[in-house]
Amino acid sequence: MGGVVVDGGAGGVKAPDGGWGWAVLAGCFVITGFSYAFPKAVSVFFKELIREFGVGYSDTAWISSILLAMLYGTGPLCSVLVNRFGCRPVMMVGGLFASLGMILASFSTSIIHIYLSTGVITGLGLALNFQPSLIMLNRYFSEKRPLANGLSAAGSPVALCCLSPLGQVLQYQYGWRGGFLILGGLLLNCCVCGALMRPLVGPKTPKAKDLELGKDGEKEALEGAEKPKAKLLDFSVFRDRGFVIYTVAASIMVLGLFVPPVFVVSYAKELGTEDTKSALLLTILGFIDIFARPTCGIIAGLKWVRPRCVYLFSFAMIFNGTTDMIGSQAKDYTSLVVYCVFFGISYGMVGALQFEVLMAVVGTEKFSSAIGLVLLMEAIAVLVGPPGAGRLLDATKNYQYVFLLAGVEVVLSALVLAISNCLFIRKNNNERKRAPLLSYTTAGGK
Repeated sequence: MGGVVVDGGAGGVKAPDGGWGWAVLAGCFVITGFSYAFPKAVSVFFKELIREFGVGYSDTAWISSILLAMLYGTGPLCSVLVNRFGCRPVMMVGGLFASLGMILASFSTSIIHIYLSTGVITGLGLALNFQPSLIMLNRYFSEKRPLANGLSAAGSPVALCCLSPLGQVLQYQYGWRGGFLILGGLLLNCCVCGALMRPLVGPKTPKAKDLELGKDGEKEALEGAEKPKAKLLDFSVFRDRGFVIYTVAASIMVLGLFVPPVFVVSYAKELGTEDTKSALLLTILGFIDIFARPTCGIIAGLKWVRPRCVYLFSFAMIFNGTTDMIGSQAKDYTSLVVYCVFFGISYGMVGALQFEVLMAVVGTEKFSSAIGLVLLMEAIAVLVGPPGAGRLLDATKNYQYVFLLAGVEVVLSALVLAISNCLFIRKNNNERKRAPLLSYTTAGGK
């Protein structure tokens, strides 16, 4: 009876910027790692699945594609569930789904069964963890939010560096069925992370105390009068020009952002590099990425940088796209190593800033709906980007065009974001503050 529990993103409860927030951050770190690294980590089992079910590599590649499609495409569903039930129960149920999918997959008798279990069920479970964890991070951190976002985003490269070798060990020791079963048990840790997402508790107001002393009927009537029914999915975010600009730019960015990590190993092999050295490129990229994300979070939190974090995000995308275009001219392994170092830095910067900018644009109250709608739009781009690059490669037989196209797409997204922000968005300190030191409103006012 110490206060009023708030888990709907309601105002009136100040973000603690620490305390239990660090436990929430730890949970977000793990969830982000599972969500982004798991679709890549299961690829180590593909050769065994090809041998077991007599299918092609393209058939097994659909497992990762379905996982990513569920992670991004179920964004609106996650928003509705979070707004209806809160973050903690949604995440704990999601952890059970993620684990159940891998356990069921270990008993599969066809590749279709794996599509449904690993792809759909586990993918849905990871989605029900990923989005609520970001929402809770946004509620617990305000002044230190850029740093928190950077540290949380670092979970992706760390998990990838751990899960891929673990998958290889499990496959060698227990086969793909035993490996899937053990990974299913590992995903139960999502439930533990969900349990960490404690709703914020605000101080009890005098009005709330009076309600406790009054009659039950009066209490219910007053509560009903005071609390309007929350929207399960708030489409009013589309009235915000800042949100529309961000969504368009992010969708264009995703078309090219994930292409280089998919093709860089094959690019190295095409240049005559042996398999082990080619695979080392992803390790180099991931290692640099681990340090780039929290470092960028620290920089984004500086007082003179944070009001302009949208331009820092644009710079990160230009840096990433330019790196791709220069990397397309690589002629030997050393050039690709240098490319992966700079790509790791720019990729980490983008990863650390993408949700920080969205949080700053829409604010805490609408973030749960905004992120679901953004992820849905990005899901379309995720399904188009890498396959489209593959078709270009099949047509041209030249990796240079693939990397050039990816770079152009990412640079274009940066220009859309930066130029549109200058033309249509202006800073207005008299409007309701949406985030510390950062407030956007449409050019015509609201």
